[in-house]
Amino acid sequence: MQLFAGLLGLGGTELIVILVIVLLLFGGAKLPSLARGLGQSIKEFKKASKEESSDEKPTAPTAKATESADSKPAAK
Repeated sequence: MQLFAGLLGLGGTELIVILVIVLLLFGGAKLPSLARGLGQSIKEFKKASKEESSDEKPTAPTAKATESADSKPAAK
């Protein structure tokens, strides 16, 4: 929890105040469903970003492809 608070520059008191405000706004019954939805959103985001990074791996051109491109005369 300290790592999270340290990244945002928030102390313990600020986090408690934010949690109390969220509790007052949404009520105790909705908090578990909100947390579940947030967790699923983060999970889906990580999955999508992982798929994107694996799709974007550059492939080196083969020697055959570069030879055929060099042997073709340029059209004018």
